[in-house]
Amino acid sequence: MSATILIIEDSPEIRLSARFILEDNGYQVLECDSPFTAHTLIEDSQAIDLILLDMNFTRDTTSGNEGMAFLKHLHKQQLDIPVIAMTAWSSVDLAVRAMQLGACDFIEKPWQNQRLLKLLDQQLTLKKLNKQNQKLQQQLNDHTSPTFVYQSHAMQQLISQLAKVAKTDANILLTGENGTGKSQLAQWLHQQSTRHTQPFIAVNMGAIVESLFESEMFGHKKGAFTDAKNERIGRFELADNGSLFLDEIANIPLPQQAKLLRVLESQEFEMVGASQTKKTNVRLISATNGDIATLINQGQFREDLYYRVNTLEFVIPPLRERIEDIVPLCEHFINLHAKKYSSAVLTLSECAKQALNHYPWPGNVRELSHVIERAILLAATDTLTANDLNLQSNQSSNTLPLMTLEHAERQLINLALKQTQGHIPNAAKLLGLGKSSMYRRLEKYGIAGWQKA
Repeated sequence: MSATILIIEDSPEIRLSARFILEDNGYQVLECDSPFTAHTLIEDSQAIDLILLDMNFTRDTTSGNEGMAFLKHLHKQQLDIPVIAMTAWSSVDLAVRAMQLGACDFIEKPWQNQRLLKLLDQQLTLKKLNKQNQKLQQQLNDHTSPTFVYQSHAMQQLISQLAKVAKTDANILLTGENGTGKSQLAQWLHQQSTRHTQPFIAVNMGAIVESLFESEMFGHKKGAFTDAKNERIGRFELADNGSLFLDEIANIPLPQQAKLLRVLESQEFEMVGASQTKKTNVRLISATNGDIATLINQGQFREDLYYRVNTLEFVIPPLRERIEDIVPLCEHFINLHAKKYSSAVLTLSECAKQALNHYPWPGNVRELSHVIERAILLAATDTLTANDLNLQSNQSSNTLPLMTLEHAERQLINLALKQTQGHIPNAAKLLGLGKSSMYRRLEKYGIAGWQKA
């Protein structure tokens, strides 16, 4: 859409002259013959992009007081509209006073058309850039650190380890099943880092079309290829001095892995269609739910790229391995979704808690959030029951969910402790273990906080 210019000028001839030149150059024009009528026009919420303001509206004065009063009014009303002041009685003093009160530039009447158009273009471009900068700054300010709810020893240990390395620039690889919260942890790492005031740019590598990989990551110049109608800034440049989060990094096609590796090693890249080399300074955080070791053995993932991205590797445990977190997470999501839908905060019945703790959660924390959101929307009472949760496991009642023996052992120990109210000797008997064997397993899996007597 073309910009709208408001002309505040008491001379009809000058207004007409300005209208001709502005409309011929694609601008929309509004006119007022005094600051007073302009007040009314602005208050009526007209979309005004810039104001051309005459400084004198009384024939026998050259003081500019009327224009000054209007500039003060704009400032008082906190109206972010650029103003170019104009007068036939130009003086350095009047120009300085006008700009001190908020005018962005000054032009003398009669003006040169090209100078007027140049001033308009400069100020409208500057306004657009300022607005973009404000949006980016707002995104940074609103990018608050995610809230983590956990009680399990496994998550306590993980967060403690991540906190130790968050302030470094070491590349971090987060692995784990879908829905365990890798994206939230990446965002948290950025917020805890020394780069927290700089951009956090997240990229879903599995969603990038292979033919557009270089354009997305490194940017392209206008005309670099058929559909390159405008210049595009790549993700590495957007994340400069901040953090770049490559989600689902195992999904990068093999030919593109070499290009990514080259940038990570040299910290240099070229936009598509450009010969100039640019520098990049990003802290890399990556995530995957794939088995990279298997992909390397199959020749589908470069081993040298793996060593470049995993200076530090952390495994996010699935929800079934941290049963202690399930109910606290549910209560967190109840509050979150109740606020989202302006509904009452519901409570969990004991049967609901039991159902939650015994469900295998193949979708992990993401699935848990969806289950609670659905239950809140459909709940008939202020207490959620097992039926309200509508948990339907894909496994038959005679089949355990597929997991490693270590995972199964950990889950059985947690279930036994739950059933015995945390009494370790009784839980050991329930599992057919001696006390010393039970304690060894508790130490092995980092399970603590239960009754030892």
